[in-house]
Amino acid sequence: MARIGVDVGGTNTDLVLECEKGTFFHKVPSTLKDQSIGVVEGIHQICDLAGIDKTAIEVINHGTTVATNITIEHNGADVGMLTTKGFRDILHIGRHKRPHNFSLHFEVPWQNRPLVKRRNRIAIAERILPPTGAVEVALDEDAVREACALFRKRGIKAVCIGFMFSFLNDTHEKRARDIVLEEIPDAYVSISSEVANVIREYERFSTVAMNAFVGPKSAWYLRNLEDKVRTGGIPAKLRVIQSNGGISTVEGCARKPVNILMSGPAGGVLGALSEARLAGTDNILTVDIGGTSADISTIAGGQLRIKNPRDTVVSGHAVMAPMIDLETIGAGGGSIAYLDEAGGFNVGPRSAGSEPGPACYNRGGTEPTVTDAQVVLGRMDADKFLGGDLPLDPSLSHKAIKEKIADPLGLSVTEAALGIIRIVNNNMALTIRSNSVARGYDPREFSLMPFGGAGPFHGVALAELVSARDVLVPIAPGITAAMGLLGTDLQYEHTRSVITNLFHAGEEAIARVNATVRDLVAMGRADLDNDGIDAANQAFEVIAEVRYHGQGFELRVPMPEGGLSVDSKAEVIAAFHAQHKADYGYSFDDSLVELYNVRVIASAAARHLELTPLAKAGPTDVADAFLYDRETVFDDGSTHVTPRLDRGKLGAGARVEGPAILIQHNSTTLLPPGYTAEVQDYGSLRLSKA
Repeated sequence: MARIGVDVGGTNTDLVLECEKGTFFHKVPSTLKDQSIGVVEGIHQICDLAGIDKTAIEVINHGTTVATNITIEHNGADVGMLTTKGFRDILHIGRHKRPHNFSLHFEVPWQNRPLVKRRNRIAIAERILPPTGAVEVALDEDAVREACALFRKRGIKAVCIGFMFSFLNDTHEKRARDIVLEEIPDAYVSISSEVANVIREYERFSTVAMNAFVGPKSAWYLRNLEDKVRTGGIPAKLRVIQSNGGISTVEGCARKPVNILMSGPAGGVLGALSEARLAGTDNILTVDIGGTSADISTIAGGQLRIKNPRDTVVSGHAVMAPMIDLETIGAGGGSIAYLDEAGGFNVGPRSAGSEPGPACYNRGGTEPTVTDAQVVLGRMDADKFLGGDLPLDPSLSHKAIKEKIADPLGLSVTEAALGIIRIVNNNMALTIRSNSVARGYDPREFSLMPFGGAGPFHGVALAELVSARDVLVPIAPGITAAMGLLGTDLQYEHTRSVITNLFHAGEEAIARVNATVRDLVAMGRADLDNDGIDAANQAFEVIAEVRYHGQGFELRVPMPEGGLSVDSKAEVIAAFHAQHKADYGYSFDDSLVELYNVRVIASAAARHLELTPLAKAGPTDVADAFLYDRETVFDDGSTHVTPRLDRGKLGAGARVEGPAILIQHNSTTLLPPGYTAEVQDYGSLRLSKA
């Protein structure tokens, strides 16, 4: 059995192949106009590299940024919306939050870049009453058909439907969807009761609007990729990683692309967690640095964290979809260094990407980037980048930094290059602190794990800036996200609001909660059945989302085994108090506690990528790994003649004294003076002060 994990980044598409012959890694340039081209080309190339027939591939797990890029570039579908009469402007009003509390100069994304233009939001007469879901005003079907005629006239093919209180009774939304498909048969239609079946009308409407906004392009990409895989003679099942770290089918993600908005970064966190476990490390700060961005997450106690619903915002829009808790900033190898109008020295978030790329790529880029700074400082050898597959031109890096940064600031080119590195490192350090210290975690108890093609260049500097315990570099840093795709399980989530005061809940209220759980379990079981998963391999996790009465948002706690009961509800209350204290530093033990939503996670275990332990290092491993010496400038400004070592020749237990640079095809690790690198049993490197 052969399996492939393929992760598409802004610059490169990374692949990992697991088969009987072993584990193989590969990179190809991303084809940004159509990511599927690079994906299929990479699959063919890695099969050739491993010497296996493509027909041997049974599963392809894919991490994609296609939906993310749509939100960043704001080039999604022209969306029409049907909503309850009187609530047309919910998407515009939002929550009256200021994006920046103390700034007089800011934009409001949900107003400046609306997912649905106001003229395309059509109010329909209908009314569902809380708390029972009784129908007060029947759906005006003629008004729905008139709205469809308007959408046809305007060429709108993506429609979202969000009616008030549809989470209590979704009959009106479903009927409106049927009418839209009768009137516009080729429309992409999303209804809020299927995309986010929970209370809070703004967040629910925003989520369903986002689903329709990214849906047509995302669905086309996924189905087009699936078709290209099939017509390319590859009989594999194609699976897609979701923002919560689970994998799903192409059809499931095409229907609900809001679940893959953080697909790409999720794979990196999963890969990092897998390698940390092999190295016996439970607490890690993950920093995935690619060509365009850096994705940062904190893993404590070996467990992934899921974002609180108040923080699940994508490009300024609320999205009620489960996501791994990570932060993304514009800091990568392609991040452009520039002087602003006031003469300020900045790096990112603009990126040179892969076309034209950094100046040293010699593809027409003229602006200096982080990669150009690494080249000027002698850390990235021009003839060894990607194993020599992409030769670099150092003179172009020198010219770009000199003309755009050094000369205007009166600095030497080396000083300007060091400035670029220091600025981008400090930008990342601020985000690491906000994702760890600001959430109650002490970085001194964590190992920093840098990965992505550019990650290990910055590992030690970032660890020093945030006071991390040490640095743990994965075995294949540039492929870690792709490796994570082969280390996760099939997963579906279903949620429903069932507001219940736990202090006063009696048998009737508890029975209603348990009935909701049974409904959600049945929905999850149907998903797994459709994927051909045997009942014996299906697992269901029930989560209670709980808050204090009147609180803005809720926290997740496990539901008692065997369901909620009059006796076990105290367990939920106690667990919520404990979780609230862990998250916020305090709890109100005498306040009313409400069960707000019930969430069921249906999953099926998949075989995870298994790495083989390295052979023990011999006494000559370090000497045998030596390639050559070159002058290198380090972060403190000192210059050293620094040996280059072939990382692949180092066995378990080998120790390398800095300064040194450890080279491999997919990434390069910078080991400064005063640091030691020790190879772990499964190939990761632990960098610590000598």
